[in-house]
Amino acid sequence: MQNIEDKVFTKIKYSGKGKIYFSADFAKCGTPESVTKALNTLCKKSVLIRIARGIYLYPKFSELLNDFAYPSLDDIAKEIAKRDKARIVPTGVQAQNMLGLSTQVPMNVVYMTDGSPRRINIGTGKGILFKHTSPKNLAFKSDLLMLVVFALKDFGEGKVLPDEIEKIKTLVTKHETKDSVLKDIELAPAWIRKLLLKMF
Repeated sequence: MQNIEDKVFTKIKYSGKGKIYFSADFAKCGTPESVTKALNTLCKKSVLIRIARGIYLYPKFSELLNDFAYPSLDDIAKEIAKRDKARIVPTGVQAQNMLGLSTQVPMNVVYMTDGSPRRINIGTGKGILFKHTSPKNLAFKSDLLMLVVFALKDFGEGKVLPDEIEKIKTLVTKHETKDSVLKDIELAPAWIRKLLLKMF
């Protein structure tokens, strides 16, 4: 008979390194208390790394970094959304960074979600904040257009610089058609609709 620790290790071993796990992923291995104890033991043995409360990483060593490769805050946020069956979109500096409009790498990121609002503390000084929004605001067919709209909202009307507009135009026209933009256009504020339509 395998003990709880062995059951947990067997599960992560066959899934491969570099994967994020949640405590609930091991619900079939034992009681919540025994699973938590097993996870803590595996962390002490450096088999797992606890990256937040109830969130663990089966680390993969990077020869390039000469250290373990840690997931980005965006990777963690996507895994949380996947677990919760929720939709998310980055906002603010995070959205601008992903679009190449900012070189800042935020320590704290904010996502709009149709799931539960919460804050996840990651290590020291880092965190992910999920803010609830109406499902309608996340109903875009195109993830890129949704990201662009939320990034532009953060800039504000009349505050987007010409070179920033040009970078967005290059991205949008490369990956989207006018038809795909028209399908999502009604979900954007009027000033953003006008800006996007001028790109085609």
